[in-house]
Amino acid sequence: MPTKEEAPRPETPAASLVIPAYNESSRIENCVRETARWAAERPGGRAWEILLVNDGSTDDTVERARRRAEQEGLALRIVGYGENRGKGAAIRTGVLESSGDIVLVSDTDLSTPLTEWTKLAEQLPAHPIAIGSRAIEQALVRKKQPFYRQWMGRTFNRIVRLLAVPGIGDTQCGFKLFRGDLARSLFREARVDRFAYDVEILYLARRRGIAIAEVPVIWINSPESKVAVVRDSLRMLWDVFRIRWMHRGPKAAA
Repeated sequence: MPTKEEAPRPETPAASLVIPAYNESSRIENCVRETARWAAERPGGRAWEILLVNDGSTDDTVERARRRAEQEGLALRIVGYGENRGKGAAIRTGVLESSGDIVLVSDTDLSTPLTEWTKLAEQLPAHPIAIGSRAIEQALVRKKQPFYRQWMGRTFNRIVRLLAVPGIGDTQCGFKLFRGDLARSLFREARVDRFAYDVEILYLARRRGIAIAEVPVIWINSPESKVAVVRDSLRMLWDVFRIRWMHRGPKAAA
């Protein structure tokens, strides 16, 4: 069970932002500062619940986040657990703790600026899931990954399209918007704890016949990627093979 380390949630949040964090001491203060500026503008005219999920950090990520949030006047809720479990587990924890009628997921490095959320929001409600994509408009990729990561990403996407989620060019961009009730339903069913969680969630959505919009967004590569080239790539491949087996039973209701 997640531990609740910060202030209680707003009474009736209209929207929730979930940010996973693991040993992010070098980036977390900038993340909180930029999030505070964005949330202060009440994007979409909504009150936003901001959830930071501590994925078992062993550095001072939480202390830095709490201190910066106080300085910025941001009502930040911090939840988490003691041991590192992976990005998928962190996002699942945050989504299941959320209360908003929409749920936005973003990486700590803010590789996609939070202001890009409006592009995803335009797809609702016709598409209950809208995902940021780096594959549609290359001009929006302001700083690219090293060539070997690009090659590995394209190879992984081919496998994903073949085995799990056909027709989507970029499942791994960390910027995604969900209808809130649907997000919580999907993540309750999810089991993948690490980086292939995106594939699982989109696979589960497709099984239910839920429309997914892939939307081109600005993306700026962060050199401090937490994805280990060999170890995590192999884990992700293994998880993609596991997804169909884990969810081979009857489909959940749409």
